[in-house]
Amino acid sequence: MSTTATQDQGSVPPNGGHSRRRLRMSGWQRALVILTALIALLGVGLVVSVYGLTRHYENKVKKGDLLGAAAGPRDDTRWDRGPLNLLLLGSDSRATEDDPYSSIGERSDTIMLVHVSRNLDHAYVISVPRDSYVYVPAAGEDWRGGMNKINAAFAFGGSPLTALTLTRLTGVQFDGATIANFASVHKMIDAVGGVNVCLPYEVRSIHTQHVFKKGCQKLDGDQAEDLMRQRYSVPGGDFGRIHDQQLVIKALIQKVTDGGMLTNPFKLDRFLSTVADALTIDENVSLRELAVSLKGLRPANVQYTTVPYTSASLRTSAGAAVQLDTAKSKALFAAIRNDTVGDWIAANPTKVPSN
Repeated sequence: MSTTATQDQGSVPPNGGHSRRRLRMSGWQRALVILTALIALLGVGLVVSVYGLTRHYENKVKKGDLLGAAAGPRDDTRWDRGPLNLLLLGSDSRATEDDPYSSIGERSDTIMLVHVSRNLDHAYVISVPRDSYVYVPAAGEDWRGGMNKINAAFAFGGSPLTALTLTRLTGVQFDGATIANFASVHKMIDAVGGVNVCLPYEVRSIHTQHVFKKGCQKLDGDQAEDLMRQRYSVPGGDFGRIHDQQLVIKALIQKVTDGGMLTNPFKLDRFLSTVADALTIDENVSLRELAVSLKGLRPANVQYTTVPYTSASLRTSAGAAVQLDTAKSKALFAAIRNDTVGDWIAANPTKVPSN
């Protein structure tokens, strides 16, 4: 992706280099935290004392109005049936504890839409490229509305404007939302004893020079961080990084559900506490209700895809951006609304990124 395009108020210069021990979470870390929250709720739903556990972790998470006008109908019984649509965000926010979900001026590095099927037994994680060039609605004096990168919505209006932007783009209203806060991805991966990741290609870290071999290998928290930070040394650039994030997420789901954690109270508590401390959720979402809704999910029934695009280097006034594939994207968004995402994914299988 070009880094020489001009930038206006809707664009932020590329970040400079950073050390491996950087304290502020990067976008891929937040992606992992967010998806881990979904996994954690799945796990809670499988534990006998679901009410007691979720009540305990409910007190650990922060809450706020994350959806604004993009929220779906506030029906107390909506968690008893599907389909459900959840917005999952990760950002560079330095928000305070008094206002943890206000992120004016910060960018959303990670944007994911999770669609849970009508029968609540399948989930589809749909990644939205952060540089997608879309219409961002007005947000007062700071932004009068217009075309911009989708992650600019978070800068101008926090998660409510991001949700409204996505609703305008997709026609989908959201039942719930989550923003990842400060947490350590090392602790989460290390809490499950590492993850087994299977790569379709070899990756050499530009930060540590470590070589991740093609094939399956066990990674601890440090190694997973190193792998998912790679952007320039993987096929497809940012899209290769999204692919590798999803591989680690899949591996983590498998480890949480198959690694004995659900039968080990100490490990489960450590894991769920780490996740809960990192989250802000929409104020109208009950962890208990959501956990019960998701208890029928199994790792094999969680699928991943990315909104289709035609160009990753579209030249715009906001800098180099991603041009979405209009026809394919509209078909995907219609599939979300019609609860036929599985059919769409079957007809549009994800391709391994290539140079």
